Amino acid sequence: MWRSPEPRFDVASAICQGGRDYQEDAIVTDFPFGMDSGVVVLADGMGGHAAGDVASKIVVTEVYSELKFQSANFSDFEHEIPQYLTSAAVNANNCVREHVMDHPETRGMGATLVSLVLVENRMFWMSIGDSPLYHYRSGKMQQLNEDHSMAPQIDFMVKSGLLDPEAGKNHPDRNCLTSVILGDRVAKSDCPKTPFELQVGDIVVVSSDGLQYLEDERIQKILHRYRRRKSAEICGYLLEAIEDLADPDQDNCSFSVIKLNHNKPVIRAIRAKPIGHVETHIGTVTRVVEMDEEDQKEDAIMGAKSKPVGKTGEKISSDLQLPPVIKEVKPIKPVDAKDGGDKDDKTQEVDETTPPAKLAAGGK
Repeated sequence: MWRSPEPRFDVASAICQGGRDYQEDAIVTDFPFGMDSGVVVLADGMGGHAAGDVASKIVVTEVYSELKFQSANFSDFEHEIPQYLTSAAVNANNCVREHVMDHPETRGMGATLVSLVLVENRMFWMSIGDSPLYHYRSGKMQQLNEDHSMAPQIDFMVKSGLLDPEAGKNHPDRNCLTSVILGDRVAKSDCPKTPFELQVGDIVVVSSDGLQYLEDERIQKILHRYRRRKSAEICGYLLEAIEDLADPDQDNCSFSVIKLNHNKPVIRAIRAKPIGHVETHIGTVTRVVEMDEEDQKEDAIMGAKSKPVGKTGEKISSDLQLPPVIKEVKPIKPVDAKDGGDKDDKTQEVDETTPPAKLAAGGK
């Protein structure tokens, strides 16, 4: 019995609205079966219902479309992936700027960004804002990307004894962003030029800051306990933990869980063509042939003759190339005379365009 090979990546995503009145998160994942590369793009919008959700959708759409366009080059030009990620973020920032200029009422809208490109076991990323990128291995979880918010500075003050731990945890400026996509100059970005190498069994979690309503220890515990389960099940357990938390101020939460199933070398059944190989087989080829002047004149004459005319006399476009209409000449048929008709006249001409219903009514 034939069995499909195990995919290199096991990927699943989840999203919840939390305690908010609207959803400002946006996420997309793309890991085609049969390819050894994939893309994840996540954005957390800010600016309220009138703009936050728009900003996140603009950022995700622009970044993903750029990376998808370059996806065929990931394997052959792997060293250029950081440039692809940076260029995609710049384009997204420009699109946000254009939207704000066209809709001044949305000024102040923005979004964070985390974009990932995985090639076999190598992971590249670009992040702007405070959306975390977690990595789990052998019972330990760490955040790989930089946190562009006031939280690291507040935590440093707590460790230095300058601020009470409880006050630092609930500090009102903790979630203030130091870098975000606003359509203006981006203050900070995190895009390493060298990839992070994954091992079989590693778990990667790309998420918005809504997942951080759970303590890091709680997230790590869930990843460790269900590390041998499918990514979809891990997503379910993380969502369940958020629901059990029942925080009335729970922010929008979206995340993607990625597991590396294996790191086997790529085996291609179709071998690459050798250099200098010339195609010798003859196949069906579509080509454009130029017409000489006589052919063009004849085609124009035939086209003009075959142009149908509508009921009001207007000409129908010759681009439609409608087939010619062949009318059928029908013989004279006997028709029974009805009330109001001439009883002596037992026959009348039947026009092909006259429907049966009119004939039954005397042709009126």
